Amino acid sequence: MRGWLKATIGLAVLSGLLLGADRIAVGVAEDEAADRIVKSGRMSQRPDVSIEGFPFLTQVVSMKLDDVRISSDGLTVGDGSHQVALHSFKAQLSGVKVSDSMSSATVDSGTGSGVISYPDLAQLLPPASQLLHGAKLPVGGSSRLTLSYAGPGKVKASLGPIAIGEGTVHNKGNTVTVDGFRLSSLAGLVAGATNQQLEPMSFTLDSLPAGLKLADKDGGSGVTPLPEGLQLAFDGKGVKLLG
Repeated sequence: MRGWLKATIGLAVLSGLLLGADRIAVGVAEDEAADRIVKSGRMSQRPDVSIEGFPFLTQVVSMKLDDVRISSDGLTVGDGSHQVALHSFKAQLSGVKVSDSMSSATVDSGTGSGVISYPDLAQLLPPASQLLHGAKLPVGGSSRLTLSYAGPGKVKASLGPIAIGEGTVHNKGNTVTVDGFRLSSLAGLVAGATNQQLEPMSFTLDSLPAGLKLADKDGGSGVTPLPEGLQLAFDGKGVKLLG
């Protein structure tokens, strides 16, 4: 009985040491991964990285991490000429294959999400003068539309005091299009617009975080209007995270 008790205590101590070593190793790896991701230029700010799964050391031996989570609330995205904030970015990367020195990493598949506020979204759209041909913009008013949430799948737009109406947002690849807006007769008269139908407004996002792209699936969309802003959904397969 005494021998069994000693063996049990010894096994418990050894397990604790191994667990501690595993957790220390994963913490070091998470910090190193965060540094390398931002240095690679695939994210505009150092993210928080969490390597899931236990034990970590066996994943290191196989050079493949089962589940990596990335998050940040200070990233930027843009269309090449304008950069805007991407809030609440989160991504889950599955099957992350890393090299010996962690100088390169590829991802079997990944998904993520983030939000662009409506004021920032308006900055990515063309000036109203390009949308309302012949329109007389309000004196002292903004040359850009003001956008807000208008219910599931829709956004509402106005130009200064002039309500434009409701439209939809959709994407094809990384190109986002806002369209379907039509001025009322009164709004068209006030704006002096010669065309009551607004031209579709599009922009193409580049340098999306973690090498992902906007989701573009049959029956689904990579962009969803929410009360707090436009939610972007990301995905990717065979993504190059590092190197």
